[in-house]
Amino acid sequence: MSVLSTLKNWFRKGGASLGMIKSLTLVTDDRRIAMDPGEYTRINVAKKYYSDDFRPIEFINSYGDKRMRKYESVNVTKLAARRLASIIFNERCKVEIGDDEKANELLESVFLDNEFYLTFEEYLEKWIALGSGAIRPYVQGDKIKLAWITADQFYPLHVNTNEVKEAAIASKTTVVENDKNVYYTLLEFHEWQDGNYVITNELYRSDSADSVGVQVPLSSIEEYADTQETATLTGLVKPLFAFFKTPGANNKMLESPLGLGLIDNARSTVDAINRTHDEFIWDVRSGKRRIVVPKSWLKRPNANSRRRDTETHPPMFDPDETVYQAMYGDDSDIGFHDMSVAIRVEQYSSTMEFFLHEFENEIGLSQGTFTQSASGIQTATEVVSNNSMTYQTRSSYLTMVEKTIAQLVDAILELAQCGELFSDGKARWTGDVQNVNINIDFNDGVFIDQDAQLKNDLQALQASALPIKQFLMRNYSLDEATADEWVQQLEEEKASSEPAPSGEVGLFGGADDGNRTDVGESGQDS
Repeated sequence: MSVLSTLKNWFRKGGASLGMIKSLTLVTDDRRIAMDPGEYTRINVAKKYYSDDFRPIEFINSYGDKRMRKYESVNVTKLAARRLASIIFNERCKVEIGDDEKANELLESVFLDNEFYLTFEEYLEKWIALGSGAIRPYVQGDKIKLAWITADQFYPLHVNTNEVKEAAIASKTTVVENDKNVYYTLLEFHEWQDGNYVITNELYRSDSADSVGVQVPLSSIEEYADTQETATLTGLVKPLFAFFKTPGANNKMLESPLGLGLIDNARSTVDAINRTHDEFIWDVRSGKRRIVVPKSWLKRPNANSRRRDTETHPPMFDPDETVYQAMYGDDSDIGFHDMSVAIRVEQYSSTMEFFLHEFENEIGLSQGTFTQSASGIQTATEVVSNNSMTYQTRSSYLTMVEKTIAQLVDAILELAQCGELFSDGKARWTGDVQNVNINIDFNDGVFIDQDAQLKNDLQALQASALPIKQFLMRNYSLDEATADEWVQQLEEEKASSEPAPSGEVGLFGGADDGNRTDVGESGQDS
């Protein structure tokens, strides 16, 4: 950093102390943000659990000395968030816009460039763990990119509201200046002013990671040198971000629009799981076999002697042996004593099982997600009950995910209409965002038994209770146009076949002459 830049920073610090230059300790100190700082303290705690970031354990050894050791936790927050994300969303999901080919092409291009279907599941896991998240589309190099935002970066401007339409997004960058870490925070405000959509960018600099710092010009670092301080967009009706929150009410702060993370109502149970696992690992280590023997039994050879066969007491044990431990005293009194401590496997296993069952109930997953009964067998009633519990939890999350994806599609289309954001000044799409028909197929086949569905649908088809077209779409993952082609081909093949003897009826209601049309083979031919 130049001397001039250093002097400018000194003046800014002095100006901030006098109130002449804007300075923030926390992002929530900005008057435009109505959120309680306690919400972000809660989110940071959830982030520590998700990151498995725990302090070492301090203990006192047998000699009365203070010692430190690693806390042997089990990252059940990560396991649960990963499990939920995988059953809620997968890369086979499909998002389409009905009756608008150009919008579909644009959406497909944006999702492909940003690896949306892979990245969404990854960030959904983080959002579930922390309670909230967001996606913000932006234009870079004439392409629409997606910025993924976690709960600790997203600050709604208003509380006690069902819809988050205005927000601030914080992005932190660490830069080395004069051999010291300096922390820059970009605050990006999205606000509605007189019917216009206004984006305001503010950059803050701090020598401490715990403080936002004083406001500095955007050109202070190269990353934001070309960023405008203010951008006003007209004609928009939807915000340029999509917000996600976990289902259910926020019982920690009733007015907050943010969702709750996995540990917010299960922290004591997670602590019990971690403590049980930590103590068991320590029990295994402490339960190492120990045999006390007289010190003379472990007498070392003379280090100055070159011939061990002339030693009075040559070593009699394997040099890697750790079982035997020497004890001072009269050899005749000490003798041979096994000091091993039994490892309490059964007690710790049952304790861990108990707390894991509690955790499964608290987060809405079926019994047996992280545990297994001794027999490994469940009754039919248990299976139905457990599937119902997981299905209900998944359905609640799907509602929120569907809402987020719909908001993202709206934001992408709104952005595509802003021709001033592209180098040629031309919009990439024009239309009415409010009348767009968004179709989201979550491909429930990952959650549903496909074989059972095929069997049931075949029976319904034979009973004329299910149309052929719906049968093909449900069981062969066909879109409507392809299903129509298959149906037409089946009808043509059926029409060209010879009539069957009286009384014999084919699978699809036509005559069956022994050359019955097979749905799977027909699909391959098409």
